[in-house]
Amino acid sequence: MPELIKKYLLIGLGSLFLFLGVVGIFIPVLPTTPFLLLSAWCYLRSSDRLYQWLIHHKIFGFYIYNYIMYRSVLLSTKIFALVFLWFTLIFSIFLVDDWRLRVFLILVGIGVSIHLYILKTLKKDQLLKLSASSKQKRSYKL
Repeated sequence: MPELIKKYLLIGLGSLFLFLGVVGIFIPVLPTTPFLLLSAWCYLRSSDRLYQWLIHHKIFGFYIYNYIMYRSVLLSTKIFALVFLWFTLIFSIFLVDDWRLRVFLILVGIGVSIHLYILKTLKKDQLLKLSASSKQKRSYKL
């Protein structure tokens, strides 16, 4: 019985983390990548079907795969993330009146920007070489 409870608890947590990761795409204060990785971890330990669905998802699978395997993201992803991040942060900063919240938003923006800068940049030609050299089905483990 405890194994069944653990399984459904991890599925629930994985789904919650997936939801937060998706919301994090649109709200810059929520980090997308950690939530997607937590979701993959929970699904890996509870439901192979959900884990396989996530890592083969046409949007999230590619993102998770590059992050786990190469600790890198595409240059276009970095640029889009930075532009979208700072656009929404600046918009949010003008909407709030509390200076502490403004400072918090700026610090979050700086932290996310540093994280994106530290990640390796994967160029499309490198991606093509990597995918051509490894014609295996994505079945990596976290």
